[in-house]
Amino acid sequence: MTTHSIEHHPDLAEMRSRFERVTSTPSAQAVEALALITGLYLAASPWIAGFSGLTSLAINNLIAGLAYCLCMSGLGSAYERTHAMAWTAVAIGAWTVVAPWVIAGDVSTTRTVVSNVITGGVALLLALSMAGLAGRNRAASG
Repeated sequence: MTTHSIEHHPDLAEMRSRFERVTSTPSAQAVEALALITGLYLAASPWIAGFSGLTSLAINNLIAGLAYCLCMSGLGSAYERTHAMAWTAVAIGAWTVVAPWVIAGDVSTTRTVVSNVITGGVALLLALSMAGLAGRNRAASG
């Protein structure tokens, strides 16, 4: 009985080639760069926007921002193995939008709401665009 490694399957090679074409475009690289900047801002937003005294939301934003950066940073270089993480980044963006209202304590101040809704919305849109890049390429090549 002969076993074949999936690494040499022609469909896998074609899929890797397609993902490499998608992530090497200037638009994909711009989305990744903007996503990293957005994640860094989210992590630092309590100190930038001035709500670091609201400890629960400050810690939430720090962790969410770092997690967002980690999810979105590997997509450009290894999209075929990490594209599912873009959907995790979508969830982080959505969480960021609602966090001021669901975090324990009274943290829904004007600063926190404006900062989190704008940052979360941008994070959500960037993650959705990265998650959809492969689908657009698949439709164009098929």
